[in-house]
Amino acid sequence: MKHFFIVLLFIGCSNVWSQESLEAIRFQKRADKKQVLKTTSNIDSSFIYLYDTLSLPLFDEFSHDKFQTHNANPGDPNVTEELFYRLKDVADVPLPASAAYTATITKLRTVQNGAVIETDLPSTTIKVGSFSSYPVVYTTITVYPPYFIYDTLDFPNDPDTIYIAVPEYAQDSALVFTASLSNPDAYWIDQQAYRNFTHAKDPWSLGVVTFDGLDETGYPYNFGSATVGYADFLTSKSIDLSSFAPNDSIYFSFLAQAEGLGDEPEVSDSLVLEFYNVGEDDWEHVWSMNGSNVQDFKVGHIRITNAAYLTNGFKFRFKNYGGLSGMLDEFHLDYVHLRSGSIYYDTLFKDYAFVYPIGSLIKTYTQVPWDHWVNDPTHMTDSIRVIVRNGSNIPENNLNGSVAVDVAGTNEGNFTLMAQTLSGGFPNYAPRTVYESFHNFSAGYVFSTTPSVEEKTFDVIAAASAQFPTFTGNDTSYVQQYFGNEYAYDDGSAEAAYGVTGVQARIAYQFDPYETDTLLGVKIHFVPSVNDVSDKLFMLTVWADNGGVPGTVLYQDEFFNARQPIYESERGVFTDYYFEDTAVVLPAGKFYVGWRQIDADRLNIGFDKNNDNSDKTFYSLNGGSTWSNSSLEGSMMMRPIFSTVGNADLGLVEPQVDLNWEVYPNPVTDQLSIRWNENSAFPGAVVVDCTGRVLAEMNSDSESISFKEFPSGVYFLKLIGNTPSTKKILK
Repeated sequence: MKHFFIVLLFIGCSNVWSQESLEAIRFQKRADKKQVLKTTSNIDSSFIYLYDTLSLPLFDEFSHDKFQTHNANPGDPNVTEELFYRLKDVADVPLPASAAYTATITKLRTVQNGAVIETDLPSTTIKVGSFSSYPVVYTTITVYPPYFIYDTLDFPNDPDTIYIAVPEYAQDSALVFTASLSNPDAYWIDQQAYRNFTHAKDPWSLGVVTFDGLDETGYPYNFGSATVGYADFLTSKSIDLSSFAPNDSIYFSFLAQAEGLGDEPEVSDSLVLEFYNVGEDDWEHVWSMNGSNVQDFKVGHIRITNAAYLTNGFKFRFKNYGGLSGMLDEFHLDYVHLRSGSIYYDTLFKDYAFVYPIGSLIKTYTQVPWDHWVNDPTHMTDSIRVIVRNGSNIPENNLNGSVAVDVAGTNEGNFTLMAQTLSGGFPNYAPRTVYESFHNFSAGYVFSTTPSVEEKTFDVIAAASAQFPTFTGNDTSYVQQYFGNEYAYDDGSAEAAYGVTGVQARIAYQFDPYETDTLLGVKIHFVPSVNDVSDKLFMLTVWADNGGVPGTVLYQDEFFNARQPIYESERGVFTDYYFEDTAVVLPAGKFYVGWRQIDADRLNIGFDKNNDNSDKTFYSLNGGSTWSNSSLEGSMMMRPIFSTVGNADLGLVEPQVDLNWEVYPNPVTDQLSIRWNENSAFPGAVVVDCTGRVLAEMNSDSESISFKEFPSGVYFLKLIGNTPSTKKILK
């Protein structure tokens, strides 16, 4: 009764303060990358990386990955190893494995006729190495045996030895691996700054690196605090400038932007550039910009005339100062260019480039179920978005572009990007101008409808250029059109966190599928922001359409089976929330997926700012009586899961004969039973999940199999033997 009373109390609360809002992402784990050194206090089994030295020119506009990988393994040809011993004698000879000492003066205590005589045990001089950092530093110290000796002379007996339980100095060893790397196309030795294609506002080309309060694994440097400090570093390899003189016109240029599509940095925040002075072994400040609201990229242009930098071993690095508790106070960097023979007014990045990757080739969505597409392949987009920029300081003639569709390296179809459409209807591109255009791909090539696994992913290569010398790396946009088992509006990248504040608030997301089908659950990408709400509850909900807003509830979790936000371990990873013990057969037309939250706390869902579907996002603050359309431009990272992809995902073959066998109950909670009505013996079966992984087997003598330990979701029971047949099971 206590729980029932609480539920009624929540329902009765009025929402006197409620609103939808966006928040900077305070935590977003990125895919793990190998560390240069282990983060523990012991260097044992650590890797030390030795890098090659670069030469001029250096140019990175971040359309391609020029970060040095750190993936060496013991036994690789470029890897050597060195064994360090903690304890050595003064001649640097390692002491025996049993060696142990104490810094305390230990004694021989002799007792005779009640008198105690103490004598110091002999001391030893040794070298002790510290394994907390590399290189290992040895210190010479005086130590003593790790025990006391007691000897009574009043009667014959052996001396007693009392050992110190944990002596301060015991022999130990650490194995350190050194990997020599040589890749002149890799410039950067650390991965803290994040290379991406979506976080900057109107970048001058494809790709930037973003500086924020997250480390290279995506964790905040100081989660849940208001601490500020230096966060991300982007450090170059050593560069040989020893052959240059101060009058050789060496220039360092780059572009920088504050905020972009992320969090606005305060004026006290900054992006800093430092040069390394080899002779002084010191990093020296040469440039910085303070935080501000988003503006066009600013040009940095620095001539290097200081002889202290014109050496072999020169390096440079960028670092940001700001909040350390998440994706905060963002700065974006582009077009890093170090070169000789330049001039003081050579600040123009004369490059024609794509600004963002091209959009989805299917209408409305970025992804649809493969089976739905096969049954109705009439949804090629009539308005694919293309954004390009003329980086020249004069008008430039336009040229036709193209879009090619490949499957496994084989071209399947092509489209033309009309030059005059790309340039906004004008014969020329205006100087330093961004152009957004929309192109009709609804006629001509259609994604293949051959229902095989290999053809579910299509490579889409867009190319465009202008009539002047240009850096070709930015003239091509490569994306993949993936057909899975869900509908999606988002591009898989979260630039903010979206949510509604209010007790019993509802969020609903509208979808209009190609065909009527069965819904199994919802994929949601939750992102931690400001407060950890992973202990808060929500009830997954599906609504029918009521004249363009959510109407009748088709499914809702029971309160005692409510869900909680889950923060996945990598950037852009969705959590599958399957319905409890059922599947929802949808009516024809539009439907809505979302949740009903219990508390007022905002449940933060990833928010894609590059695709605007706010007209399909609804929220209610009064129990669903009325609904409001979102006023925030973007797309929630929420995707309904359909039941149509099983055979395509698993590579399962439909039965060639009509086998007469049944499974029950389905959906199953605990035990699944098999009724075999064939004349032949039951061949046995395996249980596989949606990735094709075998979870359990049942032999020919079995009549049932336990699903008790399996989480809720979709499974497949596949017969063993030469006669293929598969049953889809809902848990």
